[in-house]
Amino acid sequence: MTKAITRDTIYRRRRFQPEIIELCVRWYLTYRLSYRDLVEMMAERGITVSHSTVLRWVQRYVPEFEKRWGRYARRVHSSWRMDETAVSVRGGNHYLYRAVDKHGKTVDSLLCADRSESAARAFFGKALETPQPRRPRKVNIDGSAASHRALRLLRLEDPEWRSVVVRSRRYLNNIVEQDHRAIKQRCAPMLTLKSFRTAAITLAGVELAHRIRKRQFWFGRSGPRRFASLKQLWARALSSDTAIDRNSTAATFVRQCTRTQVLAC
Repeated sequence: MTKAITRDTIYRRRRFQPEIIELCVRWYLTYRLSYRDLVEMMAERGITVSHSTVLRWVQRYVPEFEKRWGRYARRVHSSWRMDETAVSVRGGNHYLYRAVDKHGKTVDSLLCADRSESAARAFFGKALETPQPRRPRKVNIDGSAASHRALRLLRLEDPEWRSVVVRSRRYLNNIVEQDHRAIKQRCAPMLTLKSFRTAAITLAGVELAHRIRKRQFWFGRSGPRRFASLKQLWARALSSDTAIDRNSTAATFVRQCTRTQVLAC
């Protein structure tokens, strides 16, 4: 009798091999490739796949890949620099809120529909919803009135935010503004993202690839060495030998931010 091939549960009922799915998703998130570029590259390997299939793989597996990589995330510094950058979604400007620590390591990101007070509060709420506590001691923001109002309200509502030092020094935010470039350059081949939901998931995957490039994950002494290839790092992170606590991991994308409702991740 023929034995069934042992597969990771997330790949059940998939016609393509897990290695092909992971390769397409990894290359799309890491390099400046379009879906059609990946179709042509797979064709050279004798694999016929449509660009819409690759898109569905990205939307399906990016949240799961984020959970698995999150098991090995390093802690960031408690001094944050927060800023937002415009992203085109369906021809209109949306805003990607991002924060890095004083060493340039990514803290978190969140795509919102506007630059309102509720959007800023949603970002700070999501940044703290991680398995490892990383509440900031200092937060440097630009002159955005909405972000300042959001922090003032957080101080009134949460006593732990009262000890956070809020600064607005332009030169300190240079590091996060420079860090925006990696995300903007990756978004260029995408032309225009078609919907808010797909944009949120795709940008979350691009941020994950950017964090991997900045070596923000550690697998322990038994893990891959520092100069291991991306293929080896991804294989180790996505291995299912360690149980994943799905209840303790926050979702990787949120619904659209509005001016009247604060979004929770």
